[in-house]
Amino acid sequence: MPRIADPSALPPEEGLRRLLDGNRRFRERSGPSHATPWSAELADQIQRPFAIILGCSDSRTPVEILFDQGFGELFVVRIAGNIVAPSVIGSIEFAASQFGSRLVVVMGHTRCGAISAAVHALETGAGPESSHLRSITDRITPHLGGLVRPGETHGEEVLREATRANVRASVDHLRHGSALLEQLVLSGRVLVVGAEYQLETGAVRLLDPSAPAPTGA
Repeated sequence: MPRIADPSALPPEEGLRRLLDGNRRFRERSGPSHATPWSAELADQIQRPFAIILGCSDSRTPVEILFDQGFGELFVVRIAGNIVAPSVIGSIEFAASQFGSRLVVVMGHTRCGAISAAVHALETGAGPESSHLRSITDRITPHLGGLVRPGETHGEEVLREATRANVRASVDHLRHGSALLEQLVLSGRVLVVGAEYQLETGAVRLLDPSAPAPTGA
């Protein structure tokens, strides 16, 4: 049975604060980890993740670690460039409808290889030789037209803005590209927000200024 109306599910604003507080602990290494440890009982318990994270596959962005969360707490979908493909939407719909998760975070990161490849494709007019790699960059390049000019080489700041533009596009796609998710968002049941993980500092920064800040920030 779907759990989208589960009254015991953690409110999205509280879930967001929990994530950001966990990221603060990760950065500051302050005290013991709050992550849920492994237990044999996990095999018999229904999943109840309080948040769904769409992140990049980059090995430097281990989602549970950088949010200081453990077993059963996050439903994580990772794909290069944190793009929104049909299977990604299906995975997020599954978690939102079956587990009652009320928070969805799309998290890009600095120095993303998929973003760099997409920018390079626009600069040179030549995409990746592999059709499978092009299937990734082709989902990113339409959102970068106002930032990247063909024939020019762009610096780090453009790459960072391209990362943010891609995150915002993925957030918009999730909010409006799925009838189920759109209904949940419009009803206030689910919150979808964008974020950027900074490899240089270990910090996660929200891209929506109206979202709640972490405690102690």
